[in-house]
This record gives sequence, structure tokens and C-alpha cells, in this order.
Amino acid sequence: MASSSNKGKGIADGSSQSQSQPQPHQPHQPQSPPNPPALSRYESQKRRDWNTFCQYLRNQQPPVHISQCGSNHILDFLQYLDQFGKTKVHVHGCVFFGQVEPAGQCNCPLKQAWGSLDALIGRLRAAFEENGGLPERNPFAGGGIRVFLREVRDSQAKARGVPYKKRKKRKKRNPMKSHDGEDGTTGTSSSSNLPS
Repeated sequence: MASSSNKGKGIADGSSQSQSQPQPHQPHQPQSPPNPPALSRYESQKRRDWNTFCQYLRNQQPPVHISQCGSNHILDFLQYLDQFGKTKVHVHGCVFFGQVEPAGQCNCPLKQAWGSLDALIGRLRAAFEENGGLPERNPFAGGGIRVFLREVRDSQAKARGVPYKKRKKRKKRNPMKSHDGEDGTTGTSSSSNLPS
């Protein structure tokens, strides 16, 4: 048992066995190149959407290169995605057309919700430019795409009985001006903590 007799030798003479033999899994010695930082949820989704769209173009007959992509390809892609939708969109002849909470089941199609399509186009617009596309030639920013999204938004709002209301941007209050009181008056309130 020569190994047991050498255990204290390194400590006594000032050397250590670990210096002569590299130890595996030491944190200060990188074993492989460092991993890139984890992508955010948005960045991951944008990459996934971009890859899905590019795969869709490659599957076309004949295959379409991204540089040849136009608004018609994008509109076809958005309509293709409807088959995976989860939003019930009632047709004009349906008894539940325009009802917010229908009382029963119907055979109306499931489609992609307008908000999902709008967010998808935003991610694809950004991904196009990040992958070398010129902003002035970005097919995802075209007028035809905006018109399509507006039509989808309006038709889904009517079919589901939920009117779309564009949110008004709130004006920032000027901290130098006096704040409005809860009772609608302006200026200082009578219950001020200031000495009189």
C-alpha cells in the first residue's frame, strides 16, 4: 500500500499531489468554450418563427428563397397557420355570430387569433432585418400585410361580439403642476399635511 504512505508526504514537504495531477471538473479551468447566454423568451420565439417561415418557403413547389418572398407568400403562410388555431370564429350564418359567450357548440372554424398573428408578423419583421434583409425591402412591413391584419381584427371582433378598442396613450403627468384631486378639483386639497 504505497498510496497510503504518500498521503501526508505532500503536506509535510510543501507540495501537493493535486498540483501534479489535474483534477477533473475544476471551476477555474474551462473544459469547453463558454455557452452563449440563454435567449429571452421573445428571442427564442422569434428564432422559432423565423425557422418555421423559412421551412414553409422551402416546402413550396417550387421552393422560394427568402430574397424572393413577397406579401403573397406571407399571406398564404398566415392562412396556412389557421389550421392550428384555437380561436372559434363564428361565420355569418351561425346562430352564435356576434355573441360574446355563446350558449352552445357550433361547427364554426378555429383560427389563429388576430393578436397572435399581429405579434407573429412583428417578430418576423424584426427577424428579417436581423438576418440581413433591408428595412426598405421588408415584406413583413408592407401595406398588404397591415390591411390583412386589420381585416382579420375587425372580422374576428364582429364574429365574437368583442369590439376592438384601440387603447389611448396616457399622457404623462407633469410633476411640477398640481395634481388633480379625486373629487375633480385641482390644486391642493384641504386635508394637506402642510403647516398652515
